[in-house]
Amino acid sequence: MHLVQFELSNGERRVGVVEGGLAREVQDVRAVRDLALAAIEAGVSLAQQVQAFGLGISHDYAELRERLRILPPLDHPDPAHLLVSGTGLTHLGSASARDKMHQQAGDEATLTDTLRIFKWGVEGGKPAAGQAGVQPEWFYKGDGSIVVRPGQPFPLPPFAEDAGEEPELTGLYVIGHDGKPYRLGFALGNEFSDHVMERKNYLYLAHSKLRSCSFGPELRVGELPPHLAGTSRILRDGETLWQNEFLSGEANMCHSLANLEYHHFKYAQFLRPGDVHIHFFGTATLSFADGVRTRPGDVFEISQAEFGAPLVNGIAPIDAVFAPGSIGTL
Repeated sequence: MHLVQFELSNGERRVGVVEGGLAREVQDVRAVRDLALAAIEAGVSLAQQVQAFGLGISHDYAELRERLRILPPLDHPDPAHLLVSGTGLTHLGSASARDKMHQQAGDEATLTDTLRIFKWGVEGGKPAAGQAGVQPEWFYKGDGSIVVRPGQPFPLPPFAEDAGEEPELTGLYVIGHDGKPYRLGFALGNEFSDHVMERKNYLYLAHSKLRSCSFGPELRVGELPPHLAGTSRILRDGETLWQNEFLSGEANMCHSLANLEYHHFKYAQFLRPGDVHIHFFGTATLSFADGVRTRPGDVFEISQAEFGAPLVNGIAPIDAVFAPGSIGTL
């Protein structure tokens, strides 16, 4: 089952089930978060809760996307209660990267911090069921205010040194009233980042991640195949500037999803009832690694057959929101 959130022409919200070229309204609910909380309360799955509410009016799905009426597939009425985070060095990546790690594996002291964490993940990122494995790299990206709806451009602040895509698998979660995290499913994601800043010094990673992001347009309910193959593409003036295959799913990762989830939700501050969490699981495919530099007007397109419609976003410059020396005093 694939779920979407969308707006009618009058601005009213709806939840829809994607069936072929249609988005069929789920009756009596206006947000996927409310749908999830109802399912938790009833002790049923998300799909069962959809069946309980029933389906109503159908809408042309392609037209909703074209008119930019598709919302992110999960949000919160108060953006401060949506946390966006991610984990890195989680995917096996290229053969050369693995070879480099193996060549140096005999001498721990010669490894860079990046290779050391990657090596730990390969060795201990997939523990037995019910066990905790090695913890991954983790980063905070922002709250719900940084989420850009599918089809809309990423804002490029004047201090940015790069505007790079990161095609990723994202996990979508709601914290139940029992304080337990519940995974609703997965979506395509673009974890928009500043790779030039990050390359200067790995301690700038935290700065480089404080950018917008997007995910969707569809929430795929249920478990995932272990192997996922999709395409990451950049369009410039309507022509393909760059494209590459990106792989995800546990068969292409050095951490299990359960291990990544544990090391996020083990912190009590992430278990506040009613909160929403969007977690990016990492990637091994970047146009930046191939020497591509994007610019305003470029369009990112991330697609994977298992997730339905592609995730499309552009780039648009914005004015500075804060200037040096302009802080107020009391």
